[in-house]
Amino acid sequence: MNYEPGKMMDAQLLTEHKPAPVRRRRWIVALVAAALAALAIWYGLRPQGAAPTSDAKPKTQVPSVTVTVPGRQQVARGITATGTLGARVDMPVGVAGEGGLVEAVLVQPGDWVRAGQMLATIDRSVQEQTQAQLAASIAVARADARLAQSELDRAQQLVARGFISKADLDRRTATRDAALARVKVAEAQLAETRARTARLAIRAPAAGLVLTRAVEPGQVVSPASGTLFRIAKGGELELRATLSEGDLAQMKVGASAEVTPVGVGRSFSGRVWQIAPVIDPQSRLGTARVALGYDPLLRPGGFASAEIVAGTASVPLLPQSALQSDDKGNYVYVIDAKNQAERRAVKVGTVADEGVAITQGLVGDERVVVSAGAFLNPGQKVIPVAAKPTR
Repeated sequence: MNYEPGKMMDAQLLTEHKPAPVRRRRWIVALVAAALAALAIWYGLRPQGAAPTSDAKPKTQVPSVTVTVPGRQQVARGITATGTLGARVDMPVGVAGEGGLVEAVLVQPGDWVRAGQMLATIDRSVQEQTQAQLAASIAVARADARLAQSELDRAQQLVARGFISKADLDRRTATRDAALARVKVAEAQLAETRARTARLAIRAPAAGLVLTRAVEPGQVVSPASGTLFRIAKGGELELRATLSEGDLAQMKVGASAEVTPVGVGRSFSGRVWQIAPVIDPQSRLGTARVALGYDPLLRPGGFASAEIVAGTASVPLLPQSALQSDDKGNYVYVIDAKNQAERRAVKVGTVADEGVAITQGLVGDERVVVSAGAFLNPGQKVIPVAAKPTR
């Protein structure tokens, strides 16, 4: 038979290549085998045990909190007060005499002065002329008194001889006495003028610190001019602390205090030296005066706060970490008998390195949460763990 060369080649290609359906079946088998292998691997690696059903509820974890039983301790009972700084003894200095033209001012605010030191001088030219006139009148009066005494001495010699009468002797004695009296009057007038002149010198009544000055050279002053200088006697200052009548009743003279002026980064030690005997009927407030020593940072008229120790009290003492605060005030969490957290409002007293004194809200035998209180909610179940005692 005769075959054409082209047809023979097509037949050979058909026998070498298999149909497309066979190839697709091989691919499907390979994919199924890979899926079964992946499922077998997952089954071998999954956690043992039954899978949770959709009805099972997750268990809630109960937190552990550290608690302490504070008990009661003796701590200093502090009272916080505010007030104004001022001189303990404030001495206003003005014109003591009739006044006049100010010649010189010799001190400035902040200067220290001695008792009797000159602060300002007033023109005294008129007074000096008056003194000279009175001194001359004294000289005249003394001359008259010497003449009268001489005449009296001669008359006494003549009366013994009978040349003058006893009545004439009495007149000469009276003349001598009047002359001596005029001398004393003139001397008193001169002393008065000198005293008035001396009062024109404005002097410090006591040693201390000049606080204010309200006079300048060339100014005409008089007793109506008011206060020209203010002096803090001895430089001693004080805080006039304003307190409620309840706090004032607990205060005692001699109580220590720490005063902190506004804008000053330190405190100054002082003691209560006077307690007001009356209460203001409108504000229901009283004043406790805290004595302070001199310091350049203490300026009269400034505002300051004070922590005054008013004895001791037996109160619970907690670490600062136990105390929480919000818009309702200070509070702590107390663990009740069911181990549930209970919010307890408290009032804070003195804050020291040892802890915070609780003046109201706790008895002392409660289990108080020391830490993690900020993460608790009222009624939450907890596991209380006693705090380790500090050494």
